[in-house]
Amino acid sequence: MPTGNIKLVLIFRVGLRMKENHSSIEILMKSYENALNASDTDAVMELYSESPVFMPQNAPAMIGREAVRKAYEDVFSKIKLTVQFTIHESEILADTAWGRTSSAGRQKILATGREINEGNNELYVFKREGGRWKIHRYLFAENIPPHD
Repeated sequence: MPTGNIKLVLIFRVGLRMKENHSSIEILMKSYENALNASDTDAVMELYSESPVFMPQNAPAMIGREAVRKAYEDVFSKIKLTVQFTIHESEILADTAWGRTSSAGRQKILATGREINEGNNELYVFKREGGRWKIHRYLFAENIPPHD
């Protein structure tokens, strides 16, 4: 086989792998969206790496699985989310990737029943563990005006 054909085959295979990886990250993000909307801490934790860091706005970083789990349990005990994520960009570098998203929807404050708009900008770092993409680092900040 001429070397030009080998290069074309390699480029095609790399392209397929990249598309497969981006699809896997899109599936991961949809699973995260579903877990948040279901207030399902176990499902959320299935999506996180073995050594996650969760950095919510106006709070200290939650480092490690136990701290991240407690943070989600606390969130789900206070609010019910109905959000949808939009992936704006992502890049894969071997077994690490990053993604920039935004989310929009509603949150219901469980103590009062009041519903308010919800919107954030998010930045993720993903790690491939055991052949699967996982959320390794997650940072978000609101992108709508503060609530009264």
